[in-house]
Amino acid sequence: MHCTAFLTCLLTVCLINQVSGLETVTGKYGDTVEIPCNNGRVVEGLVKWKYDVDGNILVKSVGQNASISNDTNYKNRVGIKQDFGLIIREVTMADQKTFTCMVVGKNDIFEYPVQLVIYKLPSQPRIINQTTVMAVGKLTKLAQCRTESANPAANITWFKNKTPLLSDGTAIKISTTVDVDKATGLSSTKSDLEYTAVKGDIGANFICQIQHIRSANMDSSPLIFTVNYPTENVSLLVVSQGPYKEGDNVTLKCTADGNPPPSSYIFYIKGEKKTVENSNTYTLTNVTRESTGEYKCSLVDSEDMAASLPITVEYLDVNLSNTGQIFKGVDMRFEMTIDVKASGTPQTSWRKDNTKLDGLPKFDKLKYSDSGVYECVVSMAGLKKTRTFELIVQGSPVIKNLIKKRGVGSVNKVLTCEAEGFPKPTVQWSVNGTDVVETAYVDGTVTYSITIVPKVNLTVSCTVSNALGSVNKSINVSPLLEDLTIAKQDQKDDHSDQTTLAVGIVFGLILAVLAIGLAYWLYMKKYRQGSWKTGEKENGSAEESKKLEENQSQKADV
Repeated sequence: MHCTAFLTCLLTVCLINQVSGLETVTGKYGDTVEIPCNNGRVVEGLVKWKYDVDGNILVKSVGQNASISNDTNYKNRVGIKQDFGLIIREVTMADQKTFTCMVVGKNDIFEYPVQLVIYKLPSQPRIINQTTVMAVGKLTKLAQCRTESANPAANITWFKNKTPLLSDGTAIKISTTVDVDKATGLSSTKSDLEYTAVKGDIGANFICQIQHIRSANMDSSPLIFTVNYPTENVSLLVVSQGPYKEGDNVTLKCTADGNPPPSSYIFYIKGEKKTVENSNTYTLTNVTRESTGEYKCSLVDSEDMAASLPITVEYLDVNLSNTGQIFKGVDMRFEMTIDVKASGTPQTSWRKDNTKLDGLPKFDKLKYSDSGVYECVVSMAGLKKTRTFELIVQGSPVIKNLIKKRGVGSVNKVLTCEAEGFPKPTVQWSVNGTDVVETAYVDGTVTYSITIVPKVNLTVSCTVSNALGSVNKSINVSPLLEDLTIAKQDQKDDHSDQTTLAVGIVFGLILAVLAIGLAYWLYMKKYRQGSWKTGEKENGSAEESKKLEENQSQKADV
């Protein structure tokens, strides 16, 4: 009776002293774990560690050594601390259970249960069964992502360009399974991704990410897939930069937007089909103006899928009515004509000896200064043609001027002969002299000078000549003393000329007076005859006649 009452009382005390919630200790798989007993507040009595109902591990009394049981699971892996905490080495998933620390005192029995939780980090993500090609519009199994030996089980999420993929059961299918190893109790997670590609997935990055409560997220290496899609458009272009001119090689390039691109194409060259294998280019060699036209290319297996473009071969033909050296006589008429044939509108410019001209060379009367090299430049659309000719104005020599003058401060005379002609005239003087000077030959004109000292009166001739003829001209040259005499004589001659001029003027005035008197006499005579006819008095008429005769007599005396 008493024993039964004691046991009942002891059980009641134990239940009262039990903690309402279990204490939890977390341990990493394979590490050593310490499980406390009443947080180390055990000062006397006997301590017994057990698990489940009958799983005794060890017993230890205060001040005595611990007694370890023969449990094969813990015999070699457990120990007890000074404060009666339980030590378990190399914990596994089998150790994830409730351990109880039972403390038997003098009057009471206390139990302190502790839940041990084991975790293990997952392995790095591993990609298997990866494909390399996706077809647009077709559901394709891309890859499987795996992680192993984790507790709790890891989660796997798929990403495309850092955006998580969600399974919709149609375009995207994600299948995830978790397997638990019976021997270790650890979990492995695998996830299969099926994906329907679009053209925008070209170059997209796919990754799988491992997520676990005890570790940071772990990403797989990026997965990049080739995206195949059919051709929708064909384009044709010219590889070389225009404009295209005669003699050029023009390369056509046909491209299709499908992937993989076609390996063969058909080029339509002036209506003729040209099929090229393993290439997408065709070269037109040494094109001419007849190559201008429409060009086309298409797919071999679908000629309706084609593209075309026009090509214009630019040309420029320039011809002058005369080329090379052109000889014309001075004072002749000359006009250059130009014939231009081009594929567009050309620009024409003229230059003479590097000086720009206003237009086409045209002369009604050629001068020696019109001689020179003329250059015509015609340009258009990247083309440029240059044509030149040399105009040579020629003529027999002409002496434009032959003059003499006295040398400065001396008795010398300087004779200057200015000649014009082409080829350049040469000079021959009829006398010898010094300081023979020749000016530059410019625009068909050259000047020759010679210095002489005349002792007597001379007649000096200047003869100029070229291949077309010769001409001469003379000039009188006197010594310096005779020049001074002639100068004085010239002054006297000038004075005599002035006297003669004065006498002439007086004589002219006298003649003018006589003419006026004669005219008056004739007038009066006629008037008198008129008076006779009208019966005027004879006395009056006689008197007037007498006055008239006296007047005439006075004029005659003068």
